[in-house]
Amino acid sequence: MGRLPEGEAAPTDGRLPAGTAVDGPFGVYLHVPFCSVRCGYCDFNTYTADELRGATRAGYPDDVAAEIALAAALLAELGPLRPAQTVFFGGGTPTLLPAGDLLTMLAGVRDAFGLAPDAEVSVEANPDSIDAAGLAQLRAGGVTRVSFGMQSAVPHVLAALDRTHDPERVPLVVGWARDAGLEVSVDLIYGAPGESLDDWQRSLDAAVAMEPDHISAYALIVEDGTALARRIRKGELVAPDDDLQAAMYEAADATLGAAGFDWYEVSNWARGDRVARHNLAYWRGQDWWGFGPGAHSHVGGVRWWNVKHPAAYRDRLLAGASPALAREVLDDETRRVERVLLESRIVDGLPITLLEPEGRREVAGLIADELIDGGAALAGRVVPTLRGRLLADAVVRRLLP
Repeated sequence: MGRLPEGEAAPTDGRLPAGTAVDGPFGVYLHVPFCSVRCGYCDFNTYTADELRGATRAGYPDDVAAEIALAAALLAELGPLRPAQTVFFGGGTPTLLPAGDLLTMLAGVRDAFGLAPDAEVSVEANPDSIDAAGLAQLRAGGVTRVSFGMQSAVPHVLAALDRTHDPERVPLVVGWARDAGLEVSVDLIYGAPGESLDDWQRSLDAAVAMEPDHISAYALIVEDGTALARRIRKGELVAPDDDLQAAMYEAADATLGAAGFDWYEVSNWARGDRVARHNLAYWRGQDWWGFGPGAHSHVGGVRWWNVKHPAAYRDRLLAGASPALAREVLDDETRRVERVLLESRIVDGLPITLLEPEGRREVAGLIADELIDGGAALAGRVVPTLRGRLLADAVVRRLLP
């Protein structure tokens, strides 16, 4: 699993620096770190049953409730509490917990902070970890959106990713979610070992045929320390091919665009206004509090992260201490650089006024190289073209010389 970043030690009481700004939109992330099987490509902070060592799934909602109470008290010291505009259950596999447990956690957020009248409440789910009754229960309890980890419609691609669900189940769960009144997103991954362009097109067509509200498509990244990285290093599997992944991205954009989906972030497409508002809050640098082991938070220019293991997380809370391990207090320049990194990926674009003179001088060349939209630049914003989305890192390097 990925290592936590380095930073200064967080105070044991969890207090934020005096004067930390607590205004603007506020979101909540609820990390559920449980998985039935660890996928070979995944470096998220997740645990199978035999890795919990001193923690249990059954006690997890109480652990999170304790952190929610602590967060509310700490934020109340800095100003009026803000209702959550978005709530996102991520993991791991949140739906390995009973729907009632997830709704207990949501009730804790509602009681502590309140929910905005139009709050987006999303739950990630594997196709084989939820049924029609569970989806209906989630909707009745206030969940508005479900994101299914489809990844692929092709059995040998799913096997290469260590995914355990039957691809034929995905249309069933999407239909059950629709029947329950939930918005639906499906997540895809492209560039798996052995996946051809035809395989990828088959997955795109299958996703579109289910008529979801939102589709995410992520290039497979080989993370150090994962089983996939070890197998590639041993020569058992072939590493993703950059040119093939570029062709797959172009196929995704063409297929999804023809089906009525508009891109709004490099890896995300939505019908109409059905964007993932919680994720947009990350890309716009807004405030969120992340609850759970290993969860990251950002409030008013302070970023921190919790201890990783569920048992260590629980022990800290039982002792009346914050689970925060370390933090960074971001200066103005760091926040500016992060805005360039993130906002240059979204369709709303990056204000050119955020760039230093050296970066502004690159804008004309980026237009000439067909990496950013010329009309948007004339209106004062950097918005990537399709080519620019494919070369997003190169665009950022030129904007931050």
